[in-house]
Amino acid sequence: MNKKQKQMAVRIAVTAGLLVLLHFLPVDGIWGGWLKFALYLIPYGVIGYDILRKAVKGVKNRQPTDECFLMAVATLGALVLGRVQSGDYVEGVAVMLFYQIGELFQSVAVGKSRRSISALMDIRPDTARLLREDGTDEEVSPDEVEVGSVIVVGPGERVPIDGVVVEGESTLDTAALTGESRPRTIRPGDEALSGCVSMTGVVRIRTTRAFEESTASRVLDMVENASSRKSRSEAFITRFARVYTPAVCLCALALALLGPLVRLALGMSPDWLDWLMRALTFLVISCPCALVISIPLTFFGGIGGASRAGVLVKGSNYLEALSTVRTVVFDKTGTMTEGVFEVAGIHHAAIPEEQLLDIAAHAEAWSTHPISLSLQRALGRPVDKGRVTDVREVSGAGVLAKVDGREIAVGNERLMAQASVECDPCHSVGTVVHIAADGQYCGHVLIADRLKPHAAQAVAALGEAGVRRRVMLTGDRKNVAEAVAAELGVDTVYAELLPLDKVTRLEELLRDKAKGETVAFVGDGINDAPVLSRADVGIAMGALGSDAAIEAADVVLMDDDPLKLPQAIAIARKCMRIVRENIVFAIGVKLVCLAVSALGLGSMWLAIFADVGVMVLAVLNAIRALRVPKM
Repeated sequence: MNKKQKQMAVRIAVTAGLLVLLHFLPVDGIWGGWLKFALYLIPYGVIGYDILRKAVKGVKNRQPTDECFLMAVATLGALVLGRVQSGDYVEGVAVMLFYQIGELFQSVAVGKSRRSISALMDIRPDTARLLREDGTDEEVSPDEVEVGSVIVVGPGERVPIDGVVVEGESTLDTAALTGESRPRTIRPGDEALSGCVSMTGVVRIRTTRAFEESTASRVLDMVENASSRKSRSEAFITRFARVYTPAVCLCALALALLGPLVRLALGMSPDWLDWLMRALTFLVISCPCALVISIPLTFFGGIGGASRAGVLVKGSNYLEALSTVRTVVFDKTGTMTEGVFEVAGIHHAAIPEEQLLDIAAHAEAWSTHPISLSLQRALGRPVDKGRVTDVREVSGAGVLAKVDGREIAVGNERLMAQASVECDPCHSVGTVVHIAADGQYCGHVLIADRLKPHAAQAVAALGEAGVRRRVMLTGDRKNVAEAVAAELGVDTVYAELLPLDKVTRLEELLRDKAKGETVAFVGDGINDAPVLSRADVGIAMGALGSDAAIEAADVVLMDDDPLKLPQAIAIARKCMRIVRENIVFAIGVKLVCLAVSALGLGSMWLAIFADVGVMVLAVLNAIRALRVPKM
């Protein structure tokens, strides 16, 4: 508990103690009951002075119809009626006591939800160790570090700014950003994202972004601004409370006046005090705290729980839209695949496979093309560029070079034709690299992009979650796209698309969707930004995705794991289920209790349950949104 909550707990304990003490004090009949009335005002003042102050302030500001005004009128009225009627003041004080207990409970619950998000503040360090020219490092504010500077991060320290490792090796704890508990090893040339913790070694990192544009800062900005985007449910509750509160005040006034007047017209005793008590009970029951508190708290908890799982939702409106997704559209490269080419096979080799890779990797040693790099990685050892001479790159075809004095050709079928070499066809899906030495065909290497580990599992999980259409849009060749789609289990695939073609296809899907359903698009590249913006829900890969994609998206998956997508939908649906439960429960119970109160069948104790009890139960239900469904 914070200081304010502890003070409230003390006030509650003191009030409860005073009520017990006054119950046993023999003060009845002394001074006509005025002493008892004055003594009960003490615990009432202890527990309710802040509510009375807020009610007075609301009247002064011409906004008298909030819950504080309702509680003040109802409890003061109950005390006055106790003085006039029975001399029992417990009800008036108890209503205020239980209301404050409910408020304390709500405050603790909100604090728990807020801490789940504010804990993210720890991912953005207050200082950075800047490396000086003399080799020493100096602690400075991270926003003073310029792009291209070198910072030092030691064991147990958090990376303050995005950059690339230039010296040292360490293991990074990425859980704060991605929700993934498995550490990641970084070496020179690897990217280090701000917010991660160096666990084992000292690394020097050359910054690639300014502090305010680094990953940790952008994550915090996304989460902190999420509350400014209200869902339809929250907007409904705000409008409902604005109309509902003055309406019930008028109903209570009508109950207090019309009931006695009708009885008078019928020649019966008006029973003014009885009808006034009904009106006061009606006011307490009508307090809309359960809805006003629990609905925003549910969304707050859902966004906080999602952020801890590595799913950033930029607003409760997007969380609500995510819950109704029935069509999911994927990009391919970098979204469902690793986006990294690797050797997938060696076929028709006329020489030992290791020798084939050796001559191919060395012939491509001076190239920075992704296919060349994949051949060099597959070799498993550094290439010796001293063995390579007379390198000639044939545009769109491949490379001709001398390796150890032998004429080597590495490329596609067109290059083989130019070299008058007959090559064997490849029936597998991927990029085929043919190799010839001294005019003799040596075999070919298949280069392919591999699926992400959980990609197929994620597509299957979406189907189980009720997503009816799973569509892939890609600029890749048709045969490659169809093979990947078949492996993933995607329903429909559109290939060889330009960015604007993707938007066109998405708009077709948007036109075909049923009422009340939404279409989500998942992408990671700059070319995906227009589609992300056009979709009902744009979902970006946050670890390797482009800045444009992340900015255009409504939801960001921080560790690029496709399995986080069905988890995000599960979180959204759970959150909306809790919202609906609270709306139906709170309104239903209040309507029943209001009817019972108007008929004179309920007491202030019923009002306590209908107000505080319903609020506590709704808040208890709301904090379930903090628990994230496992996938």
